[in-house]
Amino acid sequence: MKIFCVAMNYVEPNAEKKRLTSEPVFFLKPDTALLLKNRPFFLPDFSNNLQYELEVVVRIGKIGKCIQQKYANTYYQEIGLGIDFTAKDLLEHCRKNGLPWEISKGFDSSAPIGDFLPKNKFQNIQNLNFRLLKNGQEVQKGNTSDMIFSIDEIIETVSKYYTLKIGDLFFTGTPLSVGQVQIGDHLEAFLEDEKMLDFFVR
Repeated sequence: MKIFCVAMNYVEPNAEKKRLTSEPVFFLKPDTALLLKNRPFFLPDFSNNLQYELEVVVRIGKIGKCIQQKYANTYYQEIGLGIDFTAKDLLEHCRKNGLPWEISKGFDSSAPIGDFLPKNKFQNIQNLNFRLLKNGQEVQKGNTSDMIFSIDEIIETVSKYYTLKIGDLFFTGTPLSVGQVQIGDHLEAFLEDEKMLDFFVR
């Protein structure tokens, strides 16, 4: 099982969608990054600036390779939410020194996900509202219409390089207003009106 994560994929609401790259930029997390069933996230001791990034997640439902965009929607039937936890201080150090930055993104439990919903529950998956509450206060929100690269474009690109298998996950990018978490924080994430995540930072 693979976890693909897309970077730099959101613009400010109503802003012009300028593509800085010709294809989506993505990276992978290992399967040990998954945090399931609303288990608590334990703040690692190797970072002093651990930040949340709320993202829409799709789960692949059949094997595919070199998938054309017009067929990409047939390869997933489920949609959910996840958080791409990022050790921002490690990320900045690695970037500054020209180093690979997987350790800032792919560490254990850095990818909490909740249950998935059938995508046909929603009229248009490229027009979905999602939001994150921290201790009862809204700290991040987005709409999939603000994606620079759509879900189907992402799948087309990634499948050129990797064979997609059943259960593979796509984190599709985060909107603005990411922020830091501390021990004791309570995080809740909603896709439209459906609560998808509800866990504590320990």
